[in-house]
Amino acid sequence: MTSVPARVVLKPGREKSLRHRHPWIFSGAIARVEGEPGIGDTVQVVAHDGAFLASAAYGPASQIRARVWSFDPEEAIDEAFLERRIAHAIERRRGLEGSDGMRLVHGESDGLPGFVADRYGDVVVVQILSAGAERWRDAWPRLLAKLAGAKAVYERSDVEVRTLEGLKPRTGVLMGDVKGPVQIREDGIAYEVDVAHGQKTGFYLDQRDNRALARSIAKDRDFLNCFCYTGGFSLAALAGGANEVTSIDTSEEALAQGRRQVTLNGLDGAMAEWVSADVFSQLRKYRDQGRRFDAIVLDPPKFAPTEKHVANACRAYKDINLWAMKLLKPGGHLFTFSCSGAVGNDLFRKIVAGAAADAQVDLEVRRQLGASADHACSIHFPEGEYLKGLWLQAA
Repeated sequence: MTSVPARVVLKPGREKSLRHRHPWIFSGAIARVEGEPGIGDTVQVVAHDGAFLASAAYGPASQIRARVWSFDPEEAIDEAFLERRIAHAIERRRGLEGSDGMRLVHGESDGLPGFVADRYGDVVVVQILSAGAERWRDAWPRLLAKLAGAKAVYERSDVEVRTLEGLKPRTGVLMGDVKGPVQIREDGIAYEVDVAHGQKTGFYLDQRDNRALARSIAKDRDFLNCFCYTGGFSLAALAGGANEVTSIDTSEEALAQGRRQVTLNGLDGAMAEWVSADVFSQLRKYRDQGRRFDAIVLDPPKFAPTEKHVANACRAYKDINLWAMKLLKPGGHLFTFSCSGAVGNDLFRKIVAGAAADAQVDLEVRRQLGASADHACSIHFPEGEYLKGLWLQAA
């Protein structure tokens, strides 16, 4: 006997976002749940009049109560469905050459809500972030081995969003063996990636295109890289012929890895200064010392993980941008970023404009920046476009 799937019935008028193919159903939109779905179970989402809207994964502990798998009433949600979605995601990224590090699956934007997969050579690092993705935990390694040629799969589900889904953080090997850092090459530069302990899944893959941009303007310039982590922008600038590169971070371990990578790539270590300091304080110190730079990168951590942090984040973004602007030489370049999803493009631009006004610096917007092409976002899911940035040039 075939079981009848549980149903999530929406309140009148609350189906509009689903009809526009947005993949999230919030708890406040739900009139009632028919049946007893478990964590991660597939449910039918229907309008108040019973009209089918989507098949979704149920997350009873989350404010995002259901995440859409498919808007097709005829599509079964099974392992074959997951395989088709992963295969399609990988196929869409063919032609993005220049690195053996790449995002293979970008969650909701690839139709796999709460699931992220990043490739580093033959190791794939996954984040299983939602109740629905957790429901298919055992399938992901098999499918990535089959479709992406992964020899090892490592999990980095150690982020707060899992807690919001009622899930405990998890890390560790899911398939194969991972020993020590994994080495990748991006635009001819070798990077060491610590998939077990590094930030995010080990490396900031989303900044790939922006590193290439910074490299393209680096020749003979004095370069400052703030919140440098292991020196992605720093190595790109050195490879681009920068005169001098100063890199700031609070993590001694990350700075040590940056130094190793300079040697690994045969670059001139005398051109690289690695500073263990708080960026906010160090920028003020450089101002007092009269130091100036031809190019500055501001790539801070997520200042606003949720909406309640936005006010404090705005002040922090304005502060670092104001002091960086004061350090720019005439004609100097500023690459400034925010990875806070709660801070939208318009707000970020207003913050930066306010900093420029207070710094009394005239700046031209050369380009609006975002994540690399392997992090492409669905037009129906603006929340996936978390990384935003500006390439500015001083008058």
